[in-house]
Amino acid sequence: MKIIRKTIGFFYFTTLLLSCGRVPEELHTVRINGLDILYSVRGPVDGKPVVLMHGNGGSHKSMVTQQLQLAKAGYRVYCPDTRGQGANAPLDEYHYADFAEDCYCFIKTLGLEKPVVGGWSDGGINALLLELAHPGTSSMIVAAGANLYPDCGEGFEEFKSWILEQGTPLVMMMLNEPDINPRDLSAITCPALVTVGSKDLISVEHTKLISDNIPDAELTVFEGANHGSYIKKNPRLGRRMLEFMRSRGY
Repeated sequence: MKIIRKTIGFFYFTTLLLSCGRVPEELHTVRINGLDILYSVRGPVDGKPVVLMHGNGGSHKSMVTQQLQLAKAGYRVYCPDTRGQGANAPLDEYHYADFAEDCYCFIKTLGLEKPVVGGWSDGGINALLLELAHPGTSSMIVAAGANLYPDCGEGFEEFKSWILEQGTPLVMMMLNEPDINPRDLSAITCPALVTVGSKDLISVEHTKLISDNIPDAELTVFEGANHGSYIKKNPRLGRRMLEFMRSRGY
């Protein structure tokens, strides 16, 4: 297991945003498990596929910076709105296992051949669960700010109070889910990039528990970053993903 700490300058960030703005977006809808799912796709049609999944309450726009970075690098990048979120109709009940199953059906329905599957927060959890439920679906996975169970850091009690205040089915899911046994992660045989911010709600120790239990994993800690600051309108995660993917020949 390899630990890498990364920083990036403002100049690179500004240049990236200016250059990536020219990458066109396509919006489509696909029928998955009885639900209409909106998704965004960018990048050359013949580019190697990457699927990126957003966090709780987000949409296909949540990881647009990473989508643009990867698309400009030549990958075909798909960003679906998770069931009941984004442009999709809300639901009365949510479970991480359903999100992961939707992702699997999304990949199969679109005929994507062993894509890189990554995500942020809930999306990172889904990437882990997808590969546990359907081994070999992904060429590699990226789990950014993921957790194995709710009590994953010192700030959980405060976060729990926020969950109870919100009270929506989507948010309340996080009180008891996910429930992943760290030892089960040893079944994930594809390469995995696991990331966290040094000031994340999810502790570095908890994130290290994830990377330590995946046989072929690399852990990256983004110094000074919280749960979303290295992802929202920030190229740090995308740059690290490109390094990781290229180092593994993808």
